[in-house]
Amino acid sequence: MNAPIIDPLQGDFPEVIEEYLEHGVMKCIAFNRRGTLLAAGCSDGSCVIWDFETRGIAKEFRDKDSVAAITSVCWSKNGHRILVAAADKSLTLWDVVTGEKIARTTLQQTPLQARLHPGSSTPSICLACPLSSAPMIVNLDTTTITVLPVSLSDTANGVAPPSRNKFSDGSAPFTPTAACFNKYGDLVYVGNSKGEILIIDHKSIKIRGIVPIPGSSVIKNIIFSRNGQYLLTNSNDRTIRIYENLLPLKDGLKALDELNHESAEVDEVEKLRAVGSRCLALFREFQDSITKVHWKAPCFSGDGEWVVGGSASKGEHKIYIWDKAGHLVKILEGPKEALIDLAWHPVHPIVVSVSLTGLVYIWAKDYTENWSAFAPDFKELEENEEYVEREDEFDLVPEAEKVKDSDINEDEEIDIVTVEKDSAFSDSDMSQDEIRFLPADPCQDVPEQQDGHVLSTSKLGHGSQSLSPLSEEAGQNGHLTNHESSPLEEDTGGTRLKRRRKSSEKVLDFEEENVRKPQSKLKESINLLKTVK
Repeated sequence: MNAPIIDPLQGDFPEVIEEYLEHGVMKCIAFNRRGTLLAAGCSDGSCVIWDFETRGIAKEFRDKDSVAAITSVCWSKNGHRILVAAADKSLTLWDVVTGEKIARTTLQQTPLQARLHPGSSTPSICLACPLSSAPMIVNLDTTTITVLPVSLSDTANGVAPPSRNKFSDGSAPFTPTAACFNKYGDLVYVGNSKGEILIIDHKSIKIRGIVPIPGSSVIKNIIFSRNGQYLLTNSNDRTIRIYENLLPLKDGLKALDELNHESAEVDEVEKLRAVGSRCLALFREFQDSITKVHWKAPCFSGDGEWVVGGSASKGEHKIYIWDKAGHLVKILEGPKEALIDLAWHPVHPIVVSVSLTGLVYIWAKDYTENWSAFAPDFKELEENEEYVEREDEFDLVPEAEKVKDSDINEDEEIDIVTVEKDSAFSDSDMSQDEIRFLPADPCQDVPEQQDGHVLSTSKLGHGSQSLSPLSEEAGQNGHLTNHESSPLEEDTGGTRLKRRRKSSEKVLDFEEENVRKPQSKLKESINLLKTVK
């Protein structure tokens, strides 16, 4: 689509389902940094890499040691590695180009979400959020696990909390906790069941700030925008909240140390809350005040200008889109299938959603062309009109062009080698070796045999028991009753099957005439012999 003919007044968000992807039962999805590749985790334990430009499968990873459903997929910053979390409590790190397994470790609990460290090109450290345990930092090289605190009482004695399935009083099961890295990975933001955002230094395992959520509801999701300037939380009170990040994007830990020294509070809790109030500021709140729906997989758009969230209601596939000012701009209604995951394309106004049936739907913008952008005097005609041409319209050099002086320097050399930085990526110079597309890996053709389509009886099994899928279906429906109606005909030897093609009526008439001609010639020769005698 040409950019000049797109109406600039249209909203830059998706509107209709463009197409869908189908491969097994897909459960979770993730784009690479440029949006050229889409990873999808399946229920059979495989991870599929789709080429998003061609909508074809570029690579498939399958761990022989694991057949459990995939719960989370995450790309490294340069796209060379991908982290896969499965329901069998395993974390597997894959090399995207070679398809080799780099590392694999098993946790004590099922990881619902796993994220690679964003500050390294070859990360081996990840943040895992298990089902019934506190978030943890996992070193995939050394298989060491560091459990992060989820409340201030966990770090009162300076020791990280142990993994547990119940609270200290044993009254209720442990609530899954959401966590994420900041843009450069020096801090971890944890949302706990008390309605608090904890800012944690994961190297020293210390809480550096606390931000209370209005209503003190359980935080189910927490995620940063692509540029790191905004933080999104999804709480159990059916509200999506946006916080503005007041810390610098780089050296955020150093800024936290300065805030701690400046704080004059004596009480530890009040001091951490005072620091937290200078780290995050509430920016917007989003909710459906009428239906009061719970939200599923909320996230930012690639440029951070839009916020999207899926309805968690069963039997409906609704996607809500808000602008950053807090206005609901669009509700996308899909098939009557529950939505389980959602992702916004990093560059284009495209949303990809996963349904409960395992299909991946691609939502794109329904563009309307504005042809008047080519010329200010262009107008669209509703009916045919007789056109009167100008006198100089078809001259080689129109008079209007003669007046204009060309400002183009034809002797200037054009640089076609230097790669300009993409404005959509603030640190594009850090990923020069980034993978954008996977090389094609064509399958080798099976060599054909000289005598046509030949199948041995060992592959066919016991004669009539082995039929093609079409033959089996036809036999079950009662349509295949004799060998004449079957496209396959067995030889007298019984050792091979040949494909039989039904002749047309013209061919049958032609063959019949050829049979009659030799007979007539034979009769003429017999009569000629009789006359000679």
